[in-house]
Amino acid sequence: MKLKGLKMICMTALLAGCNSAVDIEQQVDELYAKMPQEERIAQLRSMYMDELFNEQGQLDTAKCRELIPYGIGHFSQFCMQQPRDPNELRDRAAAIQDWLMHNTPNGIPALLHEEVLSGVNTKGSTIYPQQIGQACSFNPELAELKTRQTSTALRKMGGILALSPMVDVCRNPSFNRLEESYGEDGYLSAVMGVAFVEGLQQGDLKKGVGACSKHYLGYGGGGDADEKELMEEILLPHETMIRLAGSRCVMPGYHDVHGIRCVANSEILQDILRGYVGFDGMVVSDYTAIDQIPNLETPVEKAAIEQGQDQARMSSAEREQARTVFKAAAAINGGNDVDFPHGANYKLLQEAIDKGLVKPETFERAVKDVLRHKFRAGLFDSDAYLYSTEDIQLDTPEERQTAYDIATQSVVLLQNEGNLLPLTSHNSPLNILLTGPNANSIWAMCGDYTYPAMSYFWKMVDYNFETPHIVKLLEGMEAGKPEGVNLLYSRGCDWTEGIETKYTEAGDERAWEFALLNRKVDSGEKADKAEALRMAKDADVIIAAVGENVMLCGENRDRQGLRLPGKQEQYVEELIQTGKPVVLVVFGGRAQVISGIAEKCAAVIQAWYPGEEGGRAVADILYGKVSPSAKLSVSYPNAELNEPLCYNSLSSDTPLTSKVQWPFGHGLTYTTFDYQNLQVNSEAKTSDDFVELTFQVKNTGSVAATEIAQVYLSPKDSTQQIRPIQLQGFARIALEPGQTKTVTTRLYVEQLGFYSHQGSVRQWNIEPGTYIIKVGASSADIRLKQQLILRGSSVTKPLRDHYFSESTVSL
Repeated sequence: MKLKGLKMICMTALLAGCNSAVDIEQQVDELYAKMPQEERIAQLRSMYMDELFNEQGQLDTAKCRELIPYGIGHFSQFCMQQPRDPNELRDRAAAIQDWLMHNTPNGIPALLHEEVLSGVNTKGSTIYPQQIGQACSFNPELAELKTRQTSTALRKMGGILALSPMVDVCRNPSFNRLEESYGEDGYLSAVMGVAFVEGLQQGDLKKGVGACSKHYLGYGGGGDADEKELMEEILLPHETMIRLAGSRCVMPGYHDVHGIRCVANSEILQDILRGYVGFDGMVVSDYTAIDQIPNLETPVEKAAIEQGQDQARMSSAEREQARTVFKAAAAINGGNDVDFPHGANYKLLQEAIDKGLVKPETFERAVKDVLRHKFRAGLFDSDAYLYSTEDIQLDTPEERQTAYDIATQSVVLLQNEGNLLPLTSHNSPLNILLTGPNANSIWAMCGDYTYPAMSYFWKMVDYNFETPHIVKLLEGMEAGKPEGVNLLYSRGCDWTEGIETKYTEAGDERAWEFALLNRKVDSGEKADKAEALRMAKDADVIIAAVGENVMLCGENRDRQGLRLPGKQEQYVEELIQTGKPVVLVVFGGRAQVISGIAEKCAAVIQAWYPGEEGGRAVADILYGKVSPSAKLSVSYPNAELNEPLCYNSLSSDTPLTSKVQWPFGHGLTYTTFDYQNLQVNSEAKTSDDFVELTFQVKNTGSVAATEIAQVYLSPKDSTQQIRPIQLQGFARIALEPGQTKTVTTRLYVEQLGFYSHQGSVRQWNIEPGTYIIKVGASSADIRLKQQLILRGSSVTKPLRDHYFSESTVSL
């Protein structure tokens, strides 16, 4: 009773302090001083909430006293562990927070986190299109709306932190996690990442959900970039999310930068992140990343070697514990604060401190980083928003509409020979054969980190829930078919004949199990090629839905090469040989090599993983109910590549290399556009804030559509320290047939600058010279260009104040 009273006094004092004008840093210092060492260490650890509940779903207070007597800093992926109703998840969150606040030394609530890349990772939640597709929309406003809806739902359930977004600038077309990214361009990734954070955090961490930018720095092909590329482009999404949108959490990647694992890399976590960017938030490890810190010779082992002792005299348990202690020390010394998902390494932090491996001030920094985040999230406020008491409904009509809108703006029309599409432009009756492994499957719609995909891969559970309803392509085409259309269907071909998923020990160590990876998705349907080819004889048009699925792309999942899996390519060849026009619709998490067959198809669509409304969105585009508007966020490879590929290393004035089938920024629609009248002041000063440019875009066709006009910057002289071509702005322009609109873009002079590092000084530089401003329909389709002469003295500053141009569209 005496201890419980003390706890209540401590908590009351904290709550009162949070409502005063006392600075957060003072509050953090005061709380830290009160905490016993065990409670401090607990703040740096996490666990799964299910470990504390019994089979009846009730909180087991005996387990709580046993496992978390000093509290716990975090709970890992609290929504996805089992298929649960959102109200039950909320009740569990409420129970554990109440116990922590009333039964631990200082009553500190936990940060409950979840994945929200394509919506909340839980049963029944809206499944939005995968990020790589959403990037093709070039629509940050819609991206912000999506995460605002996601944040509202997650916070109601008790979620306070999200381990999203993934803003790796991915330049390796083969990277198996490319689908989670916004593509190959740092500028586009930064714009979309900032929008993600602004929607998720809702401008206030006390009511929104905290974002976490990952996987810092250079996962997916950028970690081995030279310093200039790393700092100008790969860092850009993280830097802008932190400096412009207030993101307060960063997750290092599984990879190495300059030979050191990111989670223990003081160069990127201390020098660049905290020192250069000015980050004052919380750094959390990716799941099992600390376990994977390689080549660490512990002091005990080193001493044994120097003394000529046989290491075998140490028991395996002793050796493992010594290595765990040293890994924990390496991570926290390198700048990592929190150990996910179990805190198994940081459990031994006291031993590392006692042995002098971790300095007290280093440990203090980590604990205070966690406490600071909790204060910012309002967890100690008297009116703390820990969860909602209202009835929680997921996948609302508004959320489904947003999912549909994003999907229609994510699907890229790559090729449309003879204007075959839209299909309703043809005389009726029209017989359409829909075929292929992705024609009638949810796995054409759901990317990694959606609840169906996470359950299937990690839990090995087939997804058979009715909510949310996932519209497959067959359903979308059947439900939306216009009068006079007759739709035929036969699967015709499976994804693969055998298991093509490669076993690799990379990424999350929990997936290094043969049973998880040695699987082939069962469609539940017979693939009868002969039947499909017979139907093709009666068809006027063939829609071939091909590509990847949950086991052929995603975290820890890869396959050999980028061509279509299994015998899909041969199947498409046989469809082409029927002489009927073939529309190739490619689903999956990355651009797949389709050279050799794409040229023989009448039309090609890249649909990515378009989410729960994907079937309806693709069908509406095929039928012409919606004009496609998306533009590629990657350079579409024309050959097997496992190396960096990015448009900005190529000049827009030279032909595309044999490596690229369709360039970054490319995308067709059902009309044509004319670009006119670029107006830019011919001169500006290095000391100016911005230059303004205007141009007109006209819809010269007969169909209403939206064009995404792109503004690029190029140097006049190859000796200038900027890329041959670099995206620096864009605008979505909705145009009726014959209509013209004016785009006005404010291009900040800082966008003409570059990074340098001399001695201990890192800085941003603006140099006088001649630059070329370009406006185009893609990085390789430049319609307008004009020179800009920048005069004056060189300007240097530590960091930019302006990162993005600003565009407005008017009549």
